[in-house]
Amino acid sequence: MNYQSYSQCIKGQQLPLAYVDLDMLEQNAQAILQRAGNKPLRIVSKSLRSVDVIKRLLAFSDQFQGVMCFHPDEAAFLADQGLDDLLVAYPSMQVAAIEAACNATKAGKTIVLMVDSAAHVKCIDEVAKRVGVIQPVCMEVDMSTRIPGVYFGVRRSPITKPKQAVSLYNIIRKTNGVKKGGVRLDGVMGYEAQIAGVGDKLPDKHLQNFAVPWLKRYSIPQLTRRRVSVVDALERAGAKLRFVNGGGTGSICSTKNDPSVTEIAVGSGFYSPHLFDYYNEFRYQPAAGFVLEVSRAPGKGYVTCSGGGYIASGGVGREKSPKPYLPEGFELDENEGAGEVQTPLKVSTGFAKPFKAINLTLGDPVFFRHCKAGELCERFNELVLIRNGSIDARCLTYRGQGKSFI
Repeated sequence: MNYQSYSQCIKGQQLPLAYVDLDMLEQNAQAILQRAGNKPLRIVSKSLRSVDVIKRLLAFSDQFQGVMCFHPDEAAFLADQGLDDLLVAYPSMQVAAIEAACNATKAGKTIVLMVDSAAHVKCIDEVAKRVGVIQPVCMEVDMSTRIPGVYFGVRRSPITKPKQAVSLYNIIRKTNGVKKGGVRLDGVMGYEAQIAGVGDKLPDKHLQNFAVPWLKRYSIPQLTRRRVSVVDALERAGAKLRFVNGGGTGSICSTKNDPSVTEIAVGSGFYSPHLFDYYNEFRYQPAAGFVLEVSRAPGKGYVTCSGGGYIASGGVGREKSPKPYLPEGFELDENEGAGEVQTPLKVSTGFAKPFKAINLTLGDPVFFRHCKAGELCERFNELVLIRNGSIDARCLTYRGQGKSFI
């Protein structure tokens, strides 16, 4: 759809609003399935943050199996919403949240909590015994790449070697008590964030863009060997693993070739925020965004929109700001950027059309894309769902359901 079509579609709607184009969402889902081959895919909830959207994608294909959550309270909430097979990808020491997850497990839901230390195991074990349930857990393995002078990856699990994994497994195994409850190792996760979540051609990052593709090629075989060796060591030590999880939107093609991986996590590719424009291997459709109104015309070549300061998390950089999407030809003003209550836009340098051809007046909509995926939903209570050029439905975000987990 072009600017005129989208503008007509949302005519009369209260702005600002967040939207998902269902046609593009489904195109992205199909493209992700094709890239994954026959490997099962676990949907990452933090990249969607709407129960309705998660359910739509699970219904889209049987190859989408289960949900990766980011907090035990979130997993318990999703279980109450009728979802199952919930893997919590981040460890927590919050007793009340762990208890909520254990109670859902006791009620028959499959919820798996994350561990990477004896302290995590001890905390979950104490709660599980009090609740009276055998609580499944997943062990996270570090997947960063260490080169002298370079740390390529994210700082997550301290487990880097098979010996460490087996040591933690032995602690888990000792907690089991069928009558009193305990902890059971159900799976392994190795998330290669530096492959899955780092673009190859970020704006104004010339040195990084030169190094990152080489670092990715160097890292992938190392990471595959590490994950395979950990899984092999755990199984030889007696672990009965139900799943081995790896990957993300940016690493589907390499992760699917790891013989130890039984499922791939994927989330951001469904909405395809603008951070995912900077990869060499793929390009998805911009399925989600937000709309602001033009509230001022401060001078020739400028318009100012109400709101817009929806900055993405992570390391600070220009790429973390939202980007004007439609109509074409605008960019953020470098002095103000995306502001809390207003966002000035200027005609892009070198834009071929004269300013008058853009022809925006006060009250007109401007469409933006967020840098990351699900974070946009923390700013809006609902998503407007568009199909075939018309508003098809509306659905609540986590925020709209009164939920904020972290």
